[in-house]
Amino acid sequence: MKRFFIILLLLLTVRVPVYANYVLPYPSYMPGHTLYKISRVLDDLKRYWYWGTIAQAKYHQGLSDKYLVEAKTLFEYKQYLLALEALVRSDQHFPKGIRESRDEHISVLTKLKTELPEAFVWQDEHQEPRSLNIHEALNRSMGIRNQ
Repeated sequence: MKRFFIILLLLLTVRVPVYANYVLPYPSYMPGHTLYKISRVLDDLKRYWYWGTIAQAKYHQGLSDKYLVEAKTLFEYKQYLLALEALVRSDQHFPKGIRESRDEHISVLTKLKTELPEAFVWQDEHQEPRSLNIHEALNRSMGIRNQ
């Protein structure tokens, strides 16, 4: 019993440094979900709740992270058109946010560039096909984050 308390005391007092990289959020509601449009409207309305320079920067960083994760998930499911739209939203918020997420964003974009086709022909039902330049969009996003 005495050993147990000594081990417990050592475990509670010994500190091991933990270094965590920036962690992107878990994906929220995705396009097609019933609450997705409501989530988008609430994201826009939250802009009025956050006033002040730091609060606004954190708000924009959070949305940039959220839409990057949404784009990544949609790319993985080959929903390229929706993914590119989410990536554009992420790009719009990134310059206004705090830049601590920059390295993680570039890491995700670089990984996507190695996994995705350079271009893709997207065809909606009853519409003309259109070419989506995926690598061009990813390069533009990386350029925004490298500024």
